[in-house]
Amino acid sequence: MTTRGMSRLPRGIQDRSLPTGGFEVPLEMLSACHARIEGQCATLRRLAPHLASHGADEHARSAAAAVMRYFDTAAKHHHEDEEKDLFPALIESMAGSDPVCLREMTQGLAAEHRELEARWQQLRAVLEQIAAGHTAPLNSDEVEALVRLYERHMEREEQELLPMAARLLSDEELERIGRAMRERRGIELPE
Repeated sequence: MTTRGMSRLPRGIQDRSLPTGGFEVPLEMLSACHARIEGQCATLRRLAPHLASHGADEHARSAAAAVMRYFDTAAKHHHEDEEKDLFPALIESMAGSDPVCLREMTQGLAAEHRELEARWQQLRAVLEQIAAGHTAPLNSDEVEALVRLYERHMEREEQELLPMAARLLSDEELERIGRAMRERRGIELPE
């Protein structure tokens, strides 16, 4: 990726550019984060064969460190944005009606967040070794399991959750969610 703080890997090991969304439009920001996660997953997929060919060279170390930084911070914040702000706001928006299907969806997505985190922690241990310059085997099957789970998870959020949130949440509630997202990251708006 050529996003800030990430170095490039040769021959397409990292993706080039990804969309961005601002916190003033939190649903777009969440969707843009999905695109960034896809980019990190693509880097993971390319890293395994790169390691087999080149070992823990500078490019592999840089990619491993960048993926760790992303999943340790931005992806973690993304899951918190959904679980602490978006999911409760959606359930609250259904007050007075039958929110059973919405509760099932958000509980299922939150359970997937736990599974994604557990799979990430397994891969992270290997990436940490690679980032430190040690050639460690990055299991392609474990990478693929994480990536596929993320793909299914994000597709459900893009196709079901975010469109539902756009329909159900008021501008005031979306503004509150955006504010909470900024606060979670320590970002203050200019006055």
